[in-house]
Amino acid sequence: METVILGWYVMVQTGSVLLLTAFGSLLLLGTLVSPMFGVLGDRLGGRVMLCAMRAIYAVLAALVLLLALTGSLAPVWVFVVATLAGIVRPNDQVMRNALIGETIPPAHLMGAVGLSRATMDSARVAGALAGAALSTILGIGPTYVLVTSFYATSLALTFGVARRPLVPDPGGTPRAISAVVSIAMPTSSRRRDLKDGLLHVLRTPELLAMMWLAFLINLTAYPVSSGLLPYVAKHVYLVGATGLGWLAASFAFGSLLGSIVTVVTGGPRRPERSMLIYTAIWYAVLLGFGQVRGLGLGLPALLFAGFVQSVAMIAMTTNLLAASDDRFRGRVMGVRTLAIYGMPLGLMTSGALIERIGYSLTISVFSAVGLLFTLLIGIKWRASLWQRRPQYDLDTAPHSRVGSG
Repeated sequence: METVILGWYVMVQTGSVLLLTAFGSLLLLGTLVSPMFGVLGDRLGGRVMLCAMRAIYAVLAALVLLLALTGSLAPVWVFVVATLAGIVRPNDQVMRNALIGETIPPAHLMGAVGLSRATMDSARVAGALAGAALSTILGIGPTYVLVTSFYATSLALTFGVARRPLVPDPGGTPRAISAVVSIAMPTSSRRRDLKDGLLHVLRTPELLAMMWLAFLINLTAYPVSSGLLPYVAKHVYLVGATGLGWLAASFAFGSLLGSIVTVVTGGPRRPERSMLIYTAIWYAVLLGFGQVRGLGLGLPALLFAGFVQSVAMIAMTTNLLAASDDRFRGRVMGVRTLAIYGMPLGLMTSGALIERIGYSLTISVFSAVGLLFTLLIGIKWRASLWQRRPQYDLDTAPHSRVGSG
């Protein structure tokens, strides 16, 4: 909801696709420190981290509310809030996925990840439609009363997440540690934890392959599917905030359908292959979406794109959790979030290209590049992602990995 409201505000107030993509890029600043968030998550637990992060969301939303109600809100304030929120927001998914890995048996990871995404996608559908409609009818100030109350409610609910014992430093002598000691751990310890997590990714072929694929997707697919939608609504489809809400909701609803299908069916039996196949289909759909000039075809294209995106991303998250040593799970998910930094690069590049070569050709270039490199990643790491050995199947591999060095 918040991203739709502020994205439309920036597009209307500035009329610049470059400033719109800059706004979207600022929301992802935290990807640069995601591995360290993973370190803290491994040390402190997901509950502490999520409570702190959602308290920050509530405070920033209250700031926008205050500025809007006093008539002081301007694009520069939106960029300031986006910068502050962007340091934290990308790491929310890190903590949620780490919690899934901590609490769900390996054989049920696919269903759990699918259910988690289903709740998130359903909120995105409702948020996109409600945010666009309410901001049009009531204005940004009254709408942000609702946004702020949602963040406060989310914080209150997060206190209900189960605590877990703090995990000792895996590289040191086991000992009881407190939250205060964990937060104030020596810089050398934090660096060692971060280094160990990065080395774990680099030394595990399937993890490394998925990190590259995640970076590619964020560089070339998500800018088209989400970041550029305010521009598409205003300058390509010639619709208002309500039309933007329908575009965002269509992609989110398709993602919701993909999550539900995954939960009901248990997901694909070969998630490694499915991740590659559905990613390739996603790029093919985006290639067609870039040629569409109206809501009539744009909405179903985005719905289908959201569906295949959901299946691909659920398969990727499941593979990451299954392939990660349990001691490094938070750090692996932190490194995975680091790949999201491809999205601000993609957004800024797409904004510049649209002004030079046009919208349709830019989308075609992004889709073709994504499709090509998805194929190359599948070929390069085919032994891990395509010709998986039987002992790495989801039903058996995670059991052998638990507690392994």
